[in-house]
Amino acid sequence: MQAIFETLFDIVYLCTVITLGVMMIVKSQGRNEIRLFGIMAVVLGCGDAFHLIPRAYALCTDGLAAHAVSLGLGKFITSISMTIFYVILYHIWQQRYHKQNKEFMAAVYILAIARVLLCFMPQNDWFSADAPLSWGIARNIPFAILGILLIVLFFREASKTNDKAFRFMWLAITLSFLFYIPVVLFSSAFPIVGMLMIPKTLAYVWIVWMGFQDMRCAETPKR
Repeated sequence: MQAIFETLFDIVYLCTVITLGVMMIVKSQGRNEIRLFGIMAVVLGCGDAFHLIPRAYALCTDGLAAHAVSLGLGKFITSISMTIFYVILYHIWQQRYHKQNKEFMAAVYILAIARVLLCFMPQNDWFSADAPLSWGIARNIPFAILGILLIVLFFREASKTNDKAFRFMWLAITLSFLFYIPVVLFSSAFPIVGMLMIPKTLAYVWIVWMGFQDMRCAETPKR
């Protein structure tokens, strides 16, 4: 039952975000913010595919334990792609609110580079079915700080400018981390906690959907 549900959910998720992303890229027509949103969605979907497709295959065949290498590689690639996702989201914030803050940009890139470097450390033992929790926590510390920074930035600017389209962007980012952090901390000991990845994934779909809806509203002729 889990295999069927997860596989169907993952197929719908990947098809949705990649399709929305391609549509935004194609329809951006020189609007850099929309193009960035589209690229971000495609990065999200393609990066997650490296983990979700092997996971679906493992669930539908001989189990997760038999596919530790492919699942570990997928998790590694997803970790990198999610970092890129948030860097692009920062640039969307810049474009939307016309901000050129060198300190914020430096912080975003320092945190992103720290996260990527930590992901490349061999101590992560990505290909093991029993990867160390300590490194799972370590590589997610700069990632979480990056998320908090974006939450604050979007909340502040959306409130200040009365940006109705992105008024809940901060909430979607917050939810994605609130559902993700318990998985990092407790899923090894309590596998049921891994189910939180479903609402976490839906929070990402919400982020992409906000960008897509904003594009559609911009395309609608004003009467």
